[in-house]
Amino acid sequence: MKRTDRNLTMLTDFYEITMANGYLASSMENIVAYFDMFFRAVPDKGGFAIMAGIEQMIDYLNNLHFTDGDIEYLRRRGMDERFLKYLENFEFSCDVWAVPEGTPIFPGEPIVQVRGPVVQAQFIETMILLCINHQSLVATKANRIVRAANGRDVMEFGSRRAQGFAAAVLGARAAYIGGCSGTSCAMTDIRFGVPALGTMAHSWVQLFDSELDAFKAYAKEYPSGCTLLIDTYDALKSGVPNAIKAFDDVLLPLGFRPKGVRIDSGDIAYLSRKIRRMLDDAGYEDCKIIASNSLDEYLVRDMIMQGAAVDSFGVGERLITSSSSPVFGGVYKLCAIERGGLIEPKIKISENVSKVTTPCFKKVYRLFDNKTGKAIADLLTLHNETVDESLPYELFDPDFTWKRKTISNFTAKPLLVKMFDNGKCVYKSPSLSDIRLYCARQIDTLWDEVLRFENPHNYYVDLSQPLWDEKHRLIKEKTGKFKE
Repeated sequence: MKRTDRNLTMLTDFYEITMANGYLASSMENIVAYFDMFFRAVPDKGGFAIMAGIEQMIDYLNNLHFTDGDIEYLRRRGMDERFLKYLENFEFSCDVWAVPEGTPIFPGEPIVQVRGPVVQAQFIETMILLCINHQSLVATKANRIVRAANGRDVMEFGSRRAQGFAAAVLGARAAYIGGCSGTSCAMTDIRFGVPALGTMAHSWVQLFDSELDAFKAYAKEYPSGCTLLIDTYDALKSGVPNAIKAFDDVLLPLGFRPKGVRIDSGDIAYLSRKIRRMLDDAGYEDCKIIASNSLDEYLVRDMIMQGAAVDSFGVGERLITSSSSPVFGGVYKLCAIERGGLIEPKIKISENVSKVTTPCFKKVYRLFDNKTGKAIADLLTLHNETVDESLPYELFDPDFTWKRKTISNFTAKPLLVKMFDNGKCVYKSPSLSDIRLYCARQIDTLWDEVLRFENPHNYYVDLSQPLWDEKHRLIKEKTGKFKE
């Protein structure tokens, strides 16, 4: 895939610019800042989310520069000449770590870390959040629908309902990571290699003198991949009989078998059973039935439970917009600064307990049970801590500290991978098909209780004792009281 050379540097919240200008004006440009991106709640009250958007974040950071037009705009907005000179000679020099795409992720843990000059590390906040929030949202929703389909293909059909052209293209990319088999979006196929799928709309059928003429014309033009939309007028009374006649009169004489029929309205569970029987009686047991029409994970699950004879699903607006839970609440918070080689932890305090941040430069581990291969919990530690897998390790709930569990015979896998070293990309993105496969394998390491849609098990993201101690030392220092 050819990456875009479009300059998105100024796609930022304006306060990123005012702060960067202010840091320079205050002679703070040599302070090294540490930022964490994390999210606070899983969409749809699910048990986990899926990391996506890393490739676009990398593209953005690789192409970070300020044009003459950008600088002139900022001059008109009253920015200091010293700041503008800095931007003229701008060279990205941050270190960036991130959780690879396709990895299940959980609230409260860093999924992107940035270390670098505060002017730069602060400035890139908006685009990091934009890239990760959007695609992680869609990948998470897509995976819920794919899991509901229970092995049946799910195709992303949402381009016309996406919230902008970039959301259509990148949303289809994210849906593929989440497990969808293809997309209706041709541009996503061109740019990312996601298989573009689609046959006809109702207008094709309406434009011909008869439904049968429409079906025969399509079968003649596309004999090797013939899928007919059968509910323009009446699926059972005319759609299926005319499809069967087109198959008999056009496809069979050409030496082809039909690929499928699609229904886009009505009681799909009921209709699909009737359609299956009609196709089977006509000798087309291999003809697939595809269902669409404002589907989501609950409708897909219910149809299957009701015995729907559907082989695959086309899902549009409720997937591409994640309409039932349309915000992925990722945030980007300062967790430490470095001056003179010494790291000083920083914390944000709030009356809303969920908004109290976890300070310090950290590592993130996923702990796996060696017997089952299943994930036990995620563990945040200080960056200079190590987890000795040869010894038992005590986990505890960071909010209810008396809830403790000692584990042994486990593997501690670091989740964060270095993407940029001193501003240079050191990470090679896997192919999108490899990311999709990796995602499916990683989800298989989660217990069924975490995967369920309603009231999923709370997967623990725990703090090491030294990190917990440091967090509560800072809370006490900033508030004058110790909170547990």
